[in-house]
Amino acid sequence: MIELSLAQIADIVGGRLTDIGADDAAATIVTGTVEFDSRAVTVGGLFLALPGARSDGHDFAASAVAAGAAAVLAARPVGVPAIVVDPATLHPGSSGTAGVLEYDTDGSGAAVLGALAKLAAAVATELTAGGLTIVGITGSSGKTSTKDLIAAVLAPLGEVIAPPGSFNNELGHPWTVLRATPSTDYLVLEMSARHPGNIAALAEIAPPSIAAVLNVGTAHLGEFGSREAIAATKSELPQAVPASGVVILNVDDPVVAQMADKTAARVVRVGRSSDALAAEEGADIWAENVILDPLARAGFTLHAGGAQAAVSLAVHGDHQVSNALCAAAVALECGADLDQVAAALGAAGPASRQRMQVSTRGDGVTVINDAYNANPDSMRAGLKALAWMGREGPPECRSWAVLGEMAELGDDAISEHDRIGRLAVRLDVSRLIVVGTGRPMSAMLHGAVMEGSWGAEATAVADTDAALNLLRAELRAGDVVLVKASNSAGLGALADALATDVPPVGEACR
Repeated sequence: MIELSLAQIADIVGGRLTDIGADDAAATIVTGTVEFDSRAVTVGGLFLALPGARSDGHDFAASAVAAGAAAVLAARPVGVPAIVVDPATLHPGSSGTAGVLEYDTDGSGAAVLGALAKLAAAVATELTAGGLTIVGITGSSGKTSTKDLIAAVLAPLGEVIAPPGSFNNELGHPWTVLRATPSTDYLVLEMSARHPGNIAALAEIAPPSIAAVLNVGTAHLGEFGSREAIAATKSELPQAVPASGVVILNVDDPVVAQMADKTAARVVRVGRSSDALAAEEGADIWAENVILDPLARAGFTLHAGGAQAAVSLAVHGDHQVSNALCAAAVALECGADLDQVAAALGAAGPASRQRMQVSTRGDGVTVINDAYNANPDSMRAGLKALAWMGREGPPECRSWAVLGEMAELGDDAISEHDRIGRLAVRLDVSRLIVVGTGRPMSAMLHGAVMEGSWGAEATAVADTDAALNLLRAELRAGDVVLVKASNSAGLGALADALATDVPPVGEACR
């Protein structure tokens, strides 16, 4: 971030200095990064004391300072130089977005997060005045993949800061903002929500001049209650963009297309074709002649401003076309030409772990590790990619869907899991392994059986160990395996083990 003294930071966040004198606070400059993990502290950095599931960051304050932190941002004195904020301090959107608040029994987490938001907002204001372009992304699915693509297409134009993985809530969002420095040209931020107002609060911290809305699905349906409520919350992002900015809308989603009426900014429409779109005016940037290679990597013709270029994506899944179009639109708005965009998209491989991460083992088994997150829309996209890869391989090879629970679906959990089980059968996935014993997973198995899958084609196992044992016993060289679930299901370790472990396998299918 920009260099600030401890005294300046205390003034910004409304905190008081403890265990450091006024003169020393004015002279001590934070030159490193802001971190919430004491093991990641850098010399001259600032440590955030946050409560967690297993420990409280306040207990690690001394070790963070010993490791080089200039001070600690805390909710109580910690015996080392600190900026202490009132535990009663809250800020808009602080009620439930960040998982850290699940363990906030005394308000300390809310206080520190509120201070972090104030600090990030002050830094964003100064950097924007100096020429920083802030890009915001939201959508029910695809945010992280699109964020990675946007970072890749902007990289040839200047220095880019983007969050690792899915740092998109009220902790990860300001943390990412504070990675930017005066030399940063582009700050790319993805914005998630579990409650109305969350995205508006994040946009207030770092107001974007360019925003992209990908889709409106059923992720977090349990929290929102309806798709209409999800759409209203997603529309908070285009509403936050000033009239001088640009809003990019994926008009293949008719709900997103309608958000053109929600913003004063100029609207750029992207879609899969120029003449068959939900938006009445069609698309400004579009893809046509989409084809998939055997690993479900899309190639298409990219059209924009009367020009066209051939694009061959290195990321997997037909759904990545829409993500790439949004990334292309952002880059074009920032001054890239179409050929630059096409080249950058073609060079951009998967950048975030466990998100359509495809690898082929030495024994010929291909693993699609998409275990970080899941909702009905992304689950359908993953299954379609699996089915395509399975069909493109030799006929003797099999496709395996190893699926865990999709969390936060509320009253729709049973019906949505049932639909996914049925879809796996309709897509002719060879084997379905349902991991878990709860009602949603029983519904997924039931859906598959009712759709016509029986015997060993659809199998339920209690846990990831049982799933891994089954796969090790039955996989054949050339098989393709999709591992997907919400992160809370814990299938990430299974996917990692499956991708790196090469146990004896049966006779090759080719």
